[in-house]
Amino acid sequence: MDSYNVLIIAYYFPPMGLSGVQRIAKFVKYLPDFGWNPFVLTSNSAAYYAFDEEMVNELNSNNIKIFRTEEDITKHLKKSDKKQISYPSKFRQKFQSKLLQTFLQPDSRRFWMKNALKKADEIIAENKIDVILSTAPPFTDFMVAQKLSKKYDIPYICDYRDLWVDNPYYFYATFFHKNYAFKLEKNILKSSRTAIVITRDMKSKLLNRYRFLSNNDVAIIPHGYDQADFDSVKNSVKKSSKFVISHSGVFSADLTPRYFFQALAILFDEKPNIKQEFDIRFIGILQKSFQKLIKKLELDDVINTTDYLPHSESVRNLLESDVLWMMIPQSIVTPSRFYEYLGARKPIIMSSPESELTRIAESANASIIVGYKDIIELKNAIYQYYDLWKKNELPVPDEALVVKYERKFLAKQLSKELALSVKYRPV
Repeated sequence: MDSYNVLIIAYYFPPMGLSGVQRIAKFVKYLPDFGWNPFVLTSNSAAYYAFDEEMVNELNSNNIKIFRTEEDITKHLKKSDKKQISYPSKFRQKFQSKLLQTFLQPDSRRFWMKNALKKADEIIAENKIDVILSTAPPFTDFMVAQKLSKKYDIPYICDYRDLWVDNPYYFYATFFHKNYAFKLEKNILKSSRTAIVITRDMKSKLLNRYRFLSNNDVAIIPHGYDQADFDSVKNSVKKSSKFVISHSGVFSADLTPRYFFQALAILFDEKPNIKQEFDIRFIGILQKSFQKLIKKLELDDVINTTDYLPHSESVRNLLESDVLWMMIPQSIVTPSRFYEYLGARKPIIMSSPESELTRIAESANASIIVGYKDIIELKNAIYQYYDLWKKNELPVPDEALVVKYERKFLAKQLSKELALSVKYRPV
């Protein structure tokens, strides 16, 4: 089988943790199985909210070539030499986001571009690169790919983990700010070979805004789960005698566990005898305001919280759960944890408006969808699954649907998109 080289531009990459690095890290892991040699261009693990050395070790064991830029662009923002920084409060998230998006376009990582281009020149000078794949956010990654493509006449692909101009969480101080972002994105899409998105809803957004794009210009490759991650921890899973409901991930932007906590409080007020049978787990960073709410509602005897865990530990906790809960306040949002929930083969409670993800969950035949602010519906869903657990009748997701989201299968789809870019590259 012929072998090709792909330069992958990803500012966020292991050992940085959290969900933003999972997608590209797993693509990098499995692309060699389909004839692609990844050359990863990334940052030098600057200050961040969480780190996961296990993921780096996994890639190193596969001899993945990783090139890191030399300068830590966030060093001037640090108050100490510690790399790991505290996760911001809701107020600070919003204030900081608006401030940075007002003065820095396309994003706060724009100052990384100079170092990224310098390191990319070194990589390309020593290796024949057939195609460039950039993943965003940050959208600075797209701009790096575009400049390299123009300089070296190498096709590039844009992988959207989130929308850019149409992102509901992005702040544009004026019309001119949004118009500038629009022109940047339009220019990048016009010169890219293909854009890849997570869902059909995201694809529709791009096609509706940029009429020059054809249906074939935008491919859909969803998030997924790595079956190897689940297989590696299944022998260490310890099942509880209690009814375990878990949530995995951070509560950023307008995500909140508030309604879940309130639903639990109401349920235990109505049925106090069942409280002792519950074990509620929140896996990941939980802001202090939410920890205070747990105590205020007198739920600290049933809710257990952890800080950020290595990915393997997070997966093990999913397997130890009976039911998984998540919140999606915006229909266009596509959290990667949903697909890991599917990989765990557990019933899901989703607090969400109707979306492509709720339709996937419903087709799995093991989910209950409630309004994302509907406390009473959520309380009823929790009790419904509790009752089924007592009867040993909890549903199991449809396996034929689940396997469609396995990481290796998705990497094969990506390899085909990369191959098409090389095939149609001008000679």
